[in-house]
This record gives sequence, C-alpha cells and structure tokens, in this order.
Amino acid sequence: MSLSQSQTAGLILPDHLQQVEKNLKQMTKQRTLYSLFSIALVAFVVVTGVKVADSYNAGSFQRGIDNFFDYPIDLVVEAWEAGWVWPTLLIHHLPDLFNTINIAVFSTVVGAIFGFLFSVLSSKNLMKNEAVRQFFRRTMDICRSFPELVIAMVFLYIMGKSLVPALIAITIHTSGALGKLFSEAIENIDKKPLEGLEAAGAGWWQQIRFGVITQALPLMVSYSLLRLEINVRASTILGFVGAGGIGEALSTNIQWRYGDEVTAIMFLLVITIVSLDYLSGYGRAKLIGLGEK
Repeated sequence: MSLSQSQTAGLILPDHLQQVEKNLKQMTKQRTLYSLFSIALVAFVVVTGVKVADSYNAGSFQRGIDNFFDYPIDLVVEAWEAGWVWPTLLIHHLPDLFNTINIAVFSTVVGAIFGFLFSVLSSKNLMKNEAVRQFFRRTMDICRSFPELVIAMVFLYIMGKSLVPALIAITIHTSGALGKLFSEAIENIDKKPLEGLEAAGAGWWQQIRFGVITQALPLMVSYSLLRLEINVRASTILGFVGAGGIGEALSTNIQWRYGDEVTAIMFLLVITIVSLDYLSGYGRAKLIGLGEK
C-alpha cells in the first residue's frame, strides 16, 4: 500500500539527503543569479557599444536607418531610366561571371582532393601514428583559421591583382574546411568492413579504397557540392579587393554609381546562386538517397 499524505509529510529525510537538497537549492539560486548578471552585462555592453560607435560616426545611427533604402531605390530608378538594355548588360558581364564560377569550381575540386588526403591522414580509425595524425589536424586548423579575404590580401600583395590569389586563397580555406568534414565522415563509418579487409590481408590503401571510399564518398561529394555554393560567394567577395571576376566588376560599377550595371550584375549573381542551390540540393539528395521513393 502507498503511504498516505500525512505519513509522507511526517517522514524526515536522512541528514546526507537533506544536505544534498540544500546544496541543490543553493546551486539553483547561484545559477539564476549568474544568468541574470550575464544578461545584464551583455545588455550593458551592447548599449554602451552602440552609443560609443554612434558618437564616432559622421552621422547618427537613426539617420542611417532612415536612409537605408535610398541606395537600392536609386539603383532601380537608374536601371529603369537606362531603358531596355538588360540583355546587352547581361551578355557583357557573362565572362566575368564565368571567371568567378571557374575560380569556385577549380578551388572546390583541388580543395576536395587535398581535404581527402588530410582527412585520411588525420582520422583515428585509419592513422595509428599519433604524431602524423596531430600534424595534419593542426595543418587543417591553420588552413581554415584565416578567412579567404585575409589569405587573398597576402597573395595580392605578393603577386598583384589577378585571379590567381583568389584561387590560392579559396583552395587553402576549402582544404582545411573539407578536410575536417571528411575526417568526421570517415571516423563515423562502419568499422567492420575495415576489420574484414585487414583480416583478409588487404593493405592500408586497399582498406581506404574498398572500405572507406565506398562508405564515405556520397557524404564527401555532398559536402563538396555545398562548399561549391560557398566558394562562388567567396570568389565574388574577393573580387572587391582586386582578385578579378564579377566581384571586381560589381565593385567598379558601385564606385562609379552605374545603377543599371550594378542591377544587372546583382541579377546575374542571384540567378547563379539560386541555380547552384537547386542543382547541389538535387545532387545531394540523389547521392544520399533522399530522392528515392
């Protein structure tokens, strides 16, 4: 039979359980106080930072917000006043767009190759040598620690304005990023095929070829397609610092305030990104079997 409420209320917990309950209440109060203090501190930093930044600006933050839509409206008006010249402008900037896409594709392919090599040499279930594994892990960390823009600025200073600094910068960052993702995919594969291949006398490369690639390849290709979308945007941004492509054309036309040119370039970029998003999404779904009924 269950105890009645009066009997339950009359029970006295042992001393050690009472101490545990007391400690839990104290920890709950401390956690609440710490949370409130953290929220207040973050709010104070945000408010103070906005005020300090606003004091150093030539104009106020409120006036900047009020004028936020002026430039987009001016672009549309200038494009409308230029007349029906869009087909000519789109064709004119297609070579710049192809340069940007070529940078992204080349960097993604080469970066995926290096990323695969890094991942194989840094995965726990493939590389037993701790020194080698840690070396390639730190190499991947360094490759993805710096944004593409920072790496491109260094190579632009060394090599001058061209497409090559953008290729090198995006390839380096892609190698580190994809290497990390590939290594996680390899470490999560089923170990039984590897054990079976090893027991049958297969060498290290044969284990990778028949036991790793067959399992991790769909996920690796999926990651690479996703990275391709990111690299198209990255190569566009690098164009603003002189690395060529459609980003450089966009930067030049923004400086000269050619609204029709800027609008045409933005239209090309949006269409390209949306198309890549659909194509890569379709490809990833096919690879991992989501498109199958």
